[in-house]
Amino acid sequence: MKIDSAERQRLLELARASLSHGLSSGRALPIALQEWPAHLCEPAASFVTLRRADQLLGCIGSLEARRPLVQDIAENAYAAGTRDPRFAPLRPAELAEAVVEISVLTPPQALSVASEWELLAQLRPGVDGLILEWQGRCSTFLPTVWRQLPRPSDFLGGLRLKAGLQAEFWASGVTFYRYQTISFREENMPRCQTGAGAPS
Repeated sequence: MKIDSAERQRLLELARASLSHGLSSGRALPIALQEWPAHLCEPAASFVTLRRADQLLGCIGSLEARRPLVQDIAENAYAAGTRDPRFAPLRPAELAEAVVEISVLTPPQALSVASEWELLAQLRPGVDGLILEWQGRCSTFLPTVWRQLPRPSDFLGGLRLKAGLQAEFWASGVTFYRYQTISFREENMPRCQTGAGAPS
């Protein structure tokens, strides 16, 4: 999916508007799909991350494309500010300090690996997001997490810890999926706009 610079800004405005709407109404901003380009209404998976400077405030997303991209972003923006179990819900007064980042995911691809060495050899730092699944546990790191964990072994270890496993865990049946993202964030955007870290 191609998203040009004007569309990226509009999606950031949507995410901020949905978060603002949700903090006051308790639900994400309703979306009128007819007001959006057709390609942004195609099913797609996204994550919305909220930060204050380098401090993570919330990150919620989807791994499967199950609803129109614009709706997914609106729902995830609201959820990132109110439903991330790691953080207290965002207060309305904190909204002006929050920076919104959106990541649109490519379809995950299963990795055929028989060992940790094979997995690490296939990972591309700064490029790949990774999903771990094992016996009902699931965790993911977006490619942006490479900023905090630039070594592949640390990236993988952190992903295991996020899933509630040991950092060196390996077992038959554990599966990994790789994906990439189109990521963009508010950069020097006026705080008066109302539309739109820790490892995510």
